[in-house]
Amino acid sequence: MKESQQSYTVKEATIKLMQFCAYRDRCHKEVEEKLREMNMIPAAQEQIIMELMQENFLNEERFARSFVRGKFRIKKWGKIKIKQELKFKEISAPIIKIALTEIDQQKYTATLYEQAEKKLRLITETEKFKKKRKLADFLLRKGYESNLVYETTNELLE
Repeated sequence: MKESQQSYTVKEATIKLMQFCAYRDRCHKEVEEKLREMNMIPAAQEQIIMELMQENFLNEERFARSFVRGKFRIKKWGKIKIKQELKFKEISAPIIKIALTEIDQQKYTATLYEQAEKKLRLITETEKFKKKRKLADFLLRKGYESNLVYETTNELLE
């Protein structure tokens, strides 16, 4: 039987969602989507979300901080891309601001430089301007701020 066809009591749904949230930090949007998939009525959804928050299974700030650390450390994303993803997950601006403090500025700059050097070795373009453009585009797609990107590309290709 598919999950969407199965019906749950509020208690069963709460337990299922506690396991869902215990596996890794989740945001409200993910939990709401899961509850919709489970065909829970709005009143039950609200009750379950409140219980998850009271029991500390659901915590937006903890989720955002964890998300920032993971995307920066593992995927080497820049702050702009991380911020966009958090907005997409409907995290509020004040929480995003707090979460971004998880990134150490020195490590951030070092990671940007490291990513730039790594990419530069892979660019086969010989014309300096085109090479600079390709490197800058790559770093901008990774979500780094344009002023830092241009500073880094100029430094590496001067």
